[in-house]
Amino acid sequence: MTDDSLVKLTIDGREVEARPGASVLDAALEAGIYVPHLCDHPDLPPYGVCRLCVVEIDGVEGLPSSCVTPAAEGMVVRTQSDQITKSRRLSMELLLAGHPVDCGICQKYLNCELQSLKQYLGVEESRVKRRSKLLPLNTSNPLFVYDPNKCVLCGRCVRACWELREVGVLYYKKQGKESYIYTGEGASLADSGCRFCGACAEVCPTGAIQDKEGLIKGDNRKAGLVPCKSNCPAEIDVPRYVRFIKDGDYPAAAAVIREKVPFPWVLGYVCDHPCETECRRGEVNDPISIRELKRFAAEHDDGSLWRDKVTPKDSTEKRVAVIGSGPAGLTAAYYLRLQGHEVTIFEALPEAGGMLRYGIPEYRLPRHVIQSEVGVIAEAGVEILTGSKVESLDELFDRGYEGVVVALGTHKGQKLRVPGANSEGTLVSTDFLRDVNLGNEVAVGRRVVVLGGGNVAFDCARAARRLGAEEVYMACLECRDEMPASEDEIREGEEEGIVIRPAHTSTRILAEDGKVTGVEFLDVASCVFNDEGMPEIDTVEGSTHALEADTVIFAIGQRPDVPEGFDIDKTDRGLIELDTYTFATSREGVFAAGDAVSGTASVIKAIASGRKAAIALDKYLGGGGRIDRKLAPQVEPAKCLGPGPGFAALGRAADRCLLPEERVGSFCEVVESMDEDAAGEESARCLQCDLRLKIKSVEFWGSF
Repeated sequence: MTDDSLVKLTIDGREVEARPGASVLDAALEAGIYVPHLCDHPDLPPYGVCRLCVVEIDGVEGLPSSCVTPAAEGMVVRTQSDQITKSRRLSMELLLAGHPVDCGICQKYLNCELQSLKQYLGVEESRVKRRSKLLPLNTSNPLFVYDPNKCVLCGRCVRACWELREVGVLYYKKQGKESYIYTGEGASLADSGCRFCGACAEVCPTGAIQDKEGLIKGDNRKAGLVPCKSNCPAEIDVPRYVRFIKDGDYPAAAAVIREKVPFPWVLGYVCDHPCETECRRGEVNDPISIRELKRFAAEHDDGSLWRDKVTPKDSTEKRVAVIGSGPAGLTAAYYLRLQGHEVTIFEALPEAGGMLRYGIPEYRLPRHVIQSEVGVIAEAGVEILTGSKVESLDELFDRGYEGVVVALGTHKGQKLRVPGANSEGTLVSTDFLRDVNLGNEVAVGRRVVVLGGGNVAFDCARAARRLGAEEVYMACLECRDEMPASEDEIREGEEEGIVIRPAHTSTRILAEDGKVTGVEFLDVASCVFNDEGMPEIDTVEGSTHALEADTVIFAIGQRPDVPEGFDIDKTDRGLIELDTYTFATSREGVFAAGDAVSGTASVIKAIASGRKAAIALDKYLGGGGRIDRKLAPQVEPAKCLGPGPGFAALGRAADRCLLPEERVGSFCEVVESMDEDAAGEESARCLQCDLRLKIKSVEFWGSF
């Protein structure tokens, strides 16, 4: 914009330049001259109803509202005078008249524009002629609470609904002598076609429309407004890639995911989707099927947007060793390679992938998916040495490696210390699943009992069914609602005939002639896990009973197998001890990541841990630790959402699974991919919560 196009005017004796079309209020605020205002908002068309922004303008009669008065060339404006102050205070007293005096208990307290303006204008409470509206508080809608008694009819929410989002469900209403704002026919927001975007709550200056208490979690409000992103351990920008899917740009969606993780396809199969747990759509009906949309994006990605952007930086000529090729190790290696370091992965097993390949059965994660994603790591220039077990870190440093990331995973399963645990017919989860995934011959009996209630236990139980077990039981300490396994694992397992016995603790393995015959249990009255992760159990007296079995699989937890030659400190649980801020272990130049540090967790948590280890080691080697790259198009999302009749009722896409009788006979893939129509419909259900972050904040007078 050239100087010639600017409008020149004088405000409070100062020469000010304003952009064409700016109001007098805009010109003043942009010049750092504060003018009180309430109905005006930087993202909304002006309204001029609150009368707090009145000014004096030479040649203009009366006190015009500055928000609806265009700045004009040569205009002379005064924002302060006795007449202006008197008028503003009167306007504020009128606004406060119907507003309740409950500031101290309001969620908006200390962040309320009305409260701030009252202080700025010096309005005395004794001058306010209060009245009680006695309008009912409305808590019936998902996500939002509406208190019409706090509404001052500034009209921001109506303009946000109609003109910013173009949804058009909020209206001015009247009940007796009192005016308020709600839907046209008084129906619920859902029945009126609300898109639940939250713009009305975001622009409300008084707390009349607020997010329901407890929905915005944590101290970081911006993060709390987009919980799918903030609850993702890798902070994938979920709304952004879901929007790209909705718009039909699938490579862009995949590129967004790859900005934070190198395994979008793997995650599309096995992510435990903590994003969905916090998805705000879930308060309306059901959360978005985020994991399945991630899989869809990965399967429809041609790599055109990101492949050319993930070339390594110039070589630092520094060598890095990564021990373990699971999700944490592969992630750390990938990002360190992109930083320009020479990276070698040492993997003890025959192929790369760690627990992705040797812990998760093929019916949940097809091998070609792992192969494809590992291939991207290798294409970046990471050397992967399989069948190469490392016993000593000194050996690596002696060979010229300047930094090490230990990402061993937790490949060592555990048995309960109960009588009979070593009887013939007892197996350990990690060994059992490794043999299954290696294609080794694994014999299970007709009747199998799996001890444990997590995803690994379900992997064992469902694999046993596929290996020919006629009856499979699972027994765990937790009650049914508190089982750590994911809901889809539990549902699919039960569909396949697995019988779950929750709230059970095993007291001994029954055996005859050294061979398993069953498991003895007590019913659990209560079970809590202490800070060390150990269970504290109360049992039901006299509840001893048994389950017959000829195979028992222990799936009660795993730990890392850290060679003594590593000479690094470990916790009491056998995990690698490290500084949680620097990700450094007790040895200089040695960092750690993944399950070997945290205990058995999820794939997405392992990836996030690998990212942090890469950042830490890069800094240690003299780099800046900035591993993120922009891979997807930088597109500003549309502010307009449009009308949404029936939007709230749109149902979540159901998983398309093979019939149980079809899938238990083999290790074929269980859940089919979304088709294009289903992905489009599912992505269109997104509330696009991130659009709230695009709404500008109003600066309080203390900022001027």
